Amino acid sequence: MSSDTVPRWPRIDAIVREDGSGEVTIDGTFHPITTGSLEEARVEVLRRVTENAAKVGRPVRASATGPEGLWNLIVHPDGTVVPEEDDIAPAQAPAPAPQAPVSPPAPGPVFERAPIVDRPPQAATSPADPLGTPVPDATRISGTTETGRPTEAAGSDPHGSAVEADPEDTVRRVTRTPEAPHAAPPAGAAAVAPGPTDFSPNGGGPEATNGSGSADPMRENAADSTAGSAPDLPGSMTGSTTGSVLSPMPGPVDAVPTIGATRGSLSAPPSDPTPVADEEAPRSRREARESFLTHQQDEDPATRGFRGMLTRMGIRVGPSESERAERADERAVSQHWPGPRTISMVNGKGGAGKTPSTVLLAAVFAQFGGAGVVTWDNNQTRGTLGWRTEQGPHESTLLDLLPQTDRLLGPSAQAADLARYVHHQTRDRFDVLRSKPIAMANEQRIESRDVDAIHSVLSKYYRMILIDSGNDESDPMWQRMIDLTDQLVVATTTRDDHAEAGALLLEALATRDGRSAYLAQQAVVVVSQADQKEPASELEKVADGYRSLAREVVTIPFDPAMVDGHLRHGALRTDTRRAWLAAGAAVAGGL
Repeated sequence: MSSDTVPRWPRIDAIVREDGSGEVTIDGTFHPITTGSLEEARVEVLRRVTENAAKVGRPVRASATGPEGLWNLIVHPDGTVVPEEDDIAPAQAPAPAPQAPVSPPAPGPVFERAPIVDRPPQAATSPADPLGTPVPDATRISGTTETGRPTEAAGSDPHGSAVEADPEDTVRRVTRTPEAPHAAPPAGAAAVAPGPTDFSPNGGGPEATNGSGSADPMRENAADSTAGSAPDLPGSMTGSTTGSVLSPMPGPVDAVPTIGATRGSLSAPPSDPTPVADEEAPRSRREARESFLTHQQDEDPATRGFRGMLTRMGIRVGPSESERAERADERAVSQHWPGPRTISMVNGKGGAGKTPSTVLLAAVFAQFGGAGVVTWDNNQTRGTLGWRTEQGPHESTLLDLLPQTDRLLGPSAQAADLARYVHHQTRDRFDVLRSKPIAMANEQRIESRDVDAIHSVLSKYYRMILIDSGNDESDPMWQRMIDLTDQLVVATTTRDDHAEAGALLLEALATRDGRSAYLAQQAVVVVSQADQKEPASELEKVADGYRSLAREVVTIPFDPAMVDGHLRHGALRTDTRRAWLAAGAAVAGGL
């Protein structure tokens, strides 16, 4: 019994709460539930609904409300529970629609059935009409069959007749039309029947008859596999609805190809002696055989929410659309690309969220995609990336790495040598190359060639480099970073000055050079909520303002774990982690 056939009686509504309480209402009768946990309350609700289904002897509908929302279910007497939209049991076949009465035929012979069949080229000899003229076959205009062989259409009436198709029982009515001489079509043109010939809606020509009031005996016993509508025929035909009469377009028409001596054997027009190639037919036995190594990837059952609870109870239920979307984002950030990728976080204003964006995007890529992710504090004015991340067993910075770049790029260097200079994040599984914020800016200012050297070392040992930039867009460090960037991320909050600074930066990059303009056009904007008391409309307002400037915009809700101290992906709220996963997927889309 499908969900469409399950009666809506009795009416069952259930509610479960986090504290384990709930109630089941069956046709107005209230049944309270008191258990120790949310899972126990769900089990008790299902038990009561299943008992009711067993009493009535059929599946029943139930609506269940819980912390995850409202669910419409189909509960069977044997305990099977299926979400209503996923109940795919086959429905009972609908009663056949009453057939429309067949209009009385016009004068002339009427043939009960003349189906179109596809056969090999060699077939029986065509019968002759009463006047002694062989009955030709018309070429089906639509091309080839599913096997790739040219399709054969039904023949025309021996006296040049037009055929009308009845939409219900394929009864054909034949009316006489004058014959037209054959002419060779121009090269590349489709061949159509001459004169005002009617065609069946499946693309074939007039039905073949033997001229004695009955259809071709070779066609009578074949299945009419072409019933139904077919696509419109270009150029020479109009309309495609079953049962309608399709007529040639006005103007000159081309002749049908020459027909061979045997029925079903078509020869090309004299102007094109090349035989029709069977391009779709398999060329070898191996191509015709289906490989044993072909596997279909099955979707994992649901793991979240009410569907996940059903899965844990042994009832396999597919994931919801939101869980499918989350899995798609996880696959996106789990990819590995050929060659290293560099992602730069930019905004000309301090405090706009560049450092949190660097850390949390790196955590997303490292946790889902594995090792090989490093963050780099490319800031000569007291960059705070080292302050917001975990420190390793040393105090090294990029100033300590820089003199060792030639050795680290040499053939004897090893990946473990970098542990002397980067700080590994033990929980989020990425590395940090710090700047030295306690030093004056003039002590750690580096040139463009130094940026190249550091980038070369990191590109050798890491697959993904995320750069936390400074605020001075005229600094050589900043400008050279842009030249090495594969994906630009504009970090901003909902504050007006932060949002305006990010927009001005994108507009300035659009005029810098062609590559910078492309980076600006393909940028991802991450908008973080600055104040917990701000309405959600502020996020959308800023996001809408950026959508015309960047490829994609992602919003991040306020989270106290992002305000101060070390940034850790696991310390964020569930909805915040989901938002950063979406931001990572947006960035991955440009890599």
